[in-house]
Amino acid sequence: MRSSNPVFSRRGFTRGDAYAGFGAPGAARGGDPYAGPSGNPYAQPPRNPYEQPHSLTPEQMEELYAAPAAGPDRTGRMTMDDVVVRTAMTLGTVVVGVVIGWTALHDRVGFAYGAALIAFVLAMVQSFKRTAVPALILGYAVFEGVFLGVLSRFYNEAWQGAPVQAVLGTVAVFAGMLVAYRTRLIRVTARYQRVGLAIAVGFVLAMLVNLVFAAFGNADGLGLRTGGLGIVFCLVGIGLGAFFLSLDFRQIEDGVRHAAPRDESWLAAFGLTLSLVWIYLELLRLIAILRDS
Repeated sequence: MRSSNPVFSRRGFTRGDAYAGFGAPGAARGGDPYAGPSGNPYAQPPRNPYEQPHSLTPEQMEELYAAPAAGPDRTGRMTMDDVVVRTAMTLGTVVVGVVIGWTALHDRVGFAYGAALIAFVLAMVQSFKRTAVPALILGYAVFEGVFLGVLSRFYNEAWQGAPVQAVLGTVAVFAGMLVAYRTRLIRVTARYQRVGLAIAVGFVLAMLVNLVFAAFGNADGLGLRTGGLGIVFCLVGIGLGAFFLSLDFRQIEDGVRHAAPRDESWLAAFGLTLSLVWIYLELLRLIAILRDS
């Protein structure tokens, strides 16, 4: 159920009533939040809401980032440990849901689709909230996990071992993107985000059209999930999942570097979970198509 990932409402961390990137002059005029005074969207890099008024040199920023974090109980600032712990909690909840779906509900397809719908609603509610609500995030995780458990059991019965391969592939994509981001092979710039989101919009629209054709016409829709064209679209979907991971890494880095509130680590965990679920589902479909080829 990758559709539960609210791609179009991706946002950075918040401070008070401001969204990341929406404090720029262009946003105040209702235009591009990355636009500079001249209207050129690339005239200046995206602003982070936690950036201090005074400018720091790149060396100073690196020293600040590498410095030991102050105790979270004293400062209330987000640390990398906070992100790791909350991400582990969220993914652990997904795993619990997967076990329930795989073992107890694998023959209840209607219940699985109901869980998928609930997960979608919870994800959308959290996406439009300005602050993280752990109950919503963990609720999304358990219902999404139930759906994934039922779906994975189905795929495993039809294509033995497909879920395990998809999990290993997801881990590989995550590790590869993390290395690429940390070594700066990938740089999350305003242009990078705009191009990636434009591709995501086109991808989702194509999937919606395919779904409509599948529901009211040919069972295969436009053929975007079968054959050679299906392989291409799955690869594009995996690439988009990797793109979302890079945005998550940038948000986490900005949050830690610029002293985001500790609770914002829940948003980081939420974003990472959405991206990983997207990649897993696309890999699962790709493996099924390749096995049938």
